[in-house]
Amino acid sequence: MPRIWYETSTKPLKKPSNKMHTKKIAVIGLGRFGSAIARKLVLLGADVMGIDNNAERVDDLKDVLTYTVMLDSTDPKALLSQNIPDMDAVVIAIGASFQDLMLTTYALQEVGAERIIARAQDERQKRILEKMGIREIMSIEEQVSNSVAQQLINPSVLMAVQLPDDYEIIEISAPKNLWEKKLSEIGLREKYSLNLVTVLRKTDTEHHILGVPYPETLIQKGDLIILFGKMRDITKFMDINK
Repeated sequence: MPRIWYETSTKPLKKPSNKMHTKKIAVIGLGRFGSAIARKLVLLGADVMGIDNNAERVDDLKDVLTYTVMLDSTDPKALLSQNIPDMDAVVIAIGASFQDLMLTTYALQEVGAERIIARAQDERQKRILEKMGIREIMSIEEQVSNSVAQQLINPSVLMAVQLPDDYEIIEISAPKNLWEKKLSEIGLREKYSLNLVTVLRKTDTEHHILGVPYPETLIQKGDLIILFGKMRDITKFMDINK
C-alpha cells in the first residue's frame, strides 16, 4: 500500500490537558461498522479521528468527525505522524482483512498506543487478538445477538452493548412515568444501582446530547437515556418502568 496521507483538517488531534475532559478517540477502519462507532462517539461528545486507506470513506466523514485522514494504519511512522500515542483510545474496526487488523494492532503496540480496542469477527480471531495482548475485544456476533435479544424483549431498547462481568450499556426511550421528573427524584443509583451516562434530547430533526447529567436534570418526553449497570439491575428497571 502506498504511504499516502490525505488530511481533511488542519492538524492532528492532541491529547487534552488535565483541565479538559473531552475524550480523544481514533477509529481505524471507516466501513459500515467503524463509521457507525465514530458517529456515535461524536454524538456522545468525543473528539474523533477517523482513519482509513480509502479516500472516499475518509471524504464521506470529513464534515461529521473532528478529523479524518487517509493513511496506512500498519505503518508505525504514519501513526506517529498523527499523534496516535496521545489518544485516550484507539478502536480498530477493520473488517475486510484480518491480516491488516493484526498488523495495525502490532503497529499500535509498537508506537505505544495507550488503549486498544479491536474488532473480532469470530472466536478464532478473538483468541489471536488475546494472544497479542489485546484485552478489549469487540465480538460482533455477541453484541448483535445481545442487542437484538434486548429489543425483542423490550421494544423501547434502541441499543445494547454487553460488557465483561455482566455489565451493560443500554440506550432506551425515557419511560413515560419518568417524564418531567428530576434525576434526584428518580433515584437511578439509589433505587436501581444504575448510572445515567447521558441524555439525548430530540429537536425538530435529530437528538442532541445534553452532556454530563446533574441531579437537577429534567427528563422530558422524547428523551433517550443511556444507562450503565449490571444486566439484572437494568432488567429490574425496565420491568418496573414499562
